[in-house]
Amino acid sequence: MAAPAKSGRKYDRRIVEGPIPGAVWRLAWPTMLQNLIGGLQGMVDHAMVGHYVGFTGNAAIGVAWQIFLVVVVFITSVFTGMGVLVARFAGAHDEAAVNRTVYNAFLTATGLSLLVMAPLGYVFSPQLLGLVNAAPEVQAEALPYLRTMFVFSFGMMMFFMTGGAFRSAGDAQTPMRLGILYTVLNIGLNVILIRGLGPIPAFGTLGAALGTVIAGGVISSIVLWLLLTDRAVVSFTNLGGWKPDFAIIRELFRFGLPTGIQGIAMNVGGVFLLRFIGSLEASAEAQAAYTVSYVQLFSFITWTSVGLMGAAAAVGGQNLGANKPDRTVEGVRVAAFIGVAVAAFLALLFVTIPKSLLGIFGMEDPLVLALGVELLRYLAVSAFFITVALTYTGGLQGTGDTKSPLYISIVSQIVIPLGLCAVFSALGTLEPGDIWLAIVLGHVTRALLSVIRFRQGRWRSIEVRVGRATA
Repeated sequence: MAAPAKSGRKYDRRIVEGPIPGAVWRLAWPTMLQNLIGGLQGMVDHAMVGHYVGFTGNAAIGVAWQIFLVVVVFITSVFTGMGVLVARFAGAHDEAAVNRTVYNAFLTATGLSLLVMAPLGYVFSPQLLGLVNAAPEVQAEALPYLRTMFVFSFGMMMFFMTGGAFRSAGDAQTPMRLGILYTVLNIGLNVILIRGLGPIPAFGTLGAALGTVIAGGVISSIVLWLLLTDRAVVSFTNLGGWKPDFAIIRELFRFGLPTGIQGIAMNVGGVFLLRFIGSLEASAEAQAAYTVSYVQLFSFITWTSVGLMGAAAAVGGQNLGANKPDRTVEGVRVAAFIGVAVAAFLALLFVTIPKSLLGIFGMEDPLVLALGVELLRYLAVSAFFITVALTYTGGLQGTGDTKSPLYISIVSQIVIPLGLCAVFSALGTLEPGDIWLAIVLGHVTRALLSVIRFRQGRWRSIEVRVGRATA
């Protein structure tokens, strides 16, 4: 029998004892700020590539990143399972179990990243690019970018893992600081590597990938130092042994695997959506407009919503671990309210100054600009629904119901949007506006189903099968 769990002195007890709005906001604002600042990284990539390479470079990054996400979300699904366990154990004051959970998540993610994703991603990158109907000139720019991301993404994985662990344990400010440093390093490296400086040649689109992976390597070194020196809310000291704990790893996959499949389903849906876009007459222009309007500008809404999703998950999971499920319900409602307020502000910008926003990315081609403005108008409507969907998804996942978001995503992100596009394509009438409408209808469906499922309350009875003795 293991020694009794520690007192949980590291954890912020206001999450399970103080006012709910304050708890949600303390967890949400650092992540929202981190995501917004981190988004500058992608904006700098696209703005510089747009100016120095052209819209084919923008399309290449968008296509390659969409494919990369399909694989990455499977590995990072382990972190969702980790977040469920960490929040439960932190809410129950079990510090030893928190640390063992994160350590086993680290072992699992390391093996998947280095032994699976890196070699297979490098070999199959050309075939993956062929799936999205990217123009030959776009594929030429995307291939080295995609291979670099697959092979050298371990640092990024470490950042995602520790960020999720710290937030689930109630510390959102350390991931924020690391994220800001990551962004500053990445932007500085990209400015040099994309355009060249002195003896350093201009790498163009490839330079954006090199900057990302080099910055990730630096951050991963800092993260390991924090974990090994007991300087953070989670640590790798006093683990009671360095061997894997397969009981914990099974739970990581039990809770995380549905999220991984969900992420793959959503991103496969995105890849096939790109395939429909690639079938349009002006495919390269439409892909460039989609990349900038949806992947970049709409991300201002998803970045803030993901921060709120993480807050809802941590508050929900910790309060369920502390046997206070009613506080879980209130936390998700507060997160959704904040998200809708932010979405209203950003949607107003999409409608009133779309050309100015697109101009940041060097969007000067008349057709690309027209398509981008049209898409932003549709996304102004989607903004309200996606933020509600994500906050309620956080409530479901944080309490351990990771299967429901999977089924909801299959319906809302695959069946509905791709089904509509397939019908229009079969009729020979597929236009960009049809694809934009399909995106909106998918977001509406996801929001409605997520709210309905959470209100059913079945998450209240979900149990974690790893006890303190295991930890």
